[in-house]
Amino acid sequence: MTNSRFNDLCKACGLCCSGHLFSWVRLNANELDKVEKLGLTVIRDDPRQRGFTQPCPVWNGVCTIYASPDYPSSCRKYKCKVLKQLLNDDVSYPAALTIVQETLTLIREIEPLLPSSTAISFRERVIAHKENLESKRIDLDGEFLRKTRQLLSRYEDLFGVDDFMDYDM
Repeated sequence: MTNSRFNDLCKACGLCCSGHLFSWVRLNANELDKVEKLGLTVIRDDPRQRGFTQPCPVWNGVCTIYASPDYPSSCRKYKCKVLKQLLNDDVSYPAALTIVQETLTLIREIEPLLPSSTAISFRERVIAHKENLESKRIDLDGEFLRKTRQLLSRYEDLFGVDDFMDYDM
């Protein structure tokens, strides 16, 4: 596989940057000031949870700081399961792209079903609404919960993400 296919898949996806997979990204202590100067909202309160919030403010359909020397190490290192499979030739580029496109379509179907919220992260809003409905035993077989379960299953099975708070390095 060429490096361009790797980049093309990431650019077509962006789920790790857009707040769909994660609520925040971990940073090393020496990256906090540098990343903040790039325009990211840095979390500093707890050394175990230093990072920046999602969606990434420098994500604009593509990463606008990808070539910066201050590009966060977590972002540089992160590879979702789909990308790892593509790199290992366990899945073809068209199949990987289909996984991404189907996931993005499901997200677009869920977004209008979400209530207004002060949470910025799509993933936080989805989890909060899902837990609220389930705790009140409301519409357990409804469209939102059905699609949300499908999406979270895709995140875990196809992207290798089961914890929405952090990148799994």
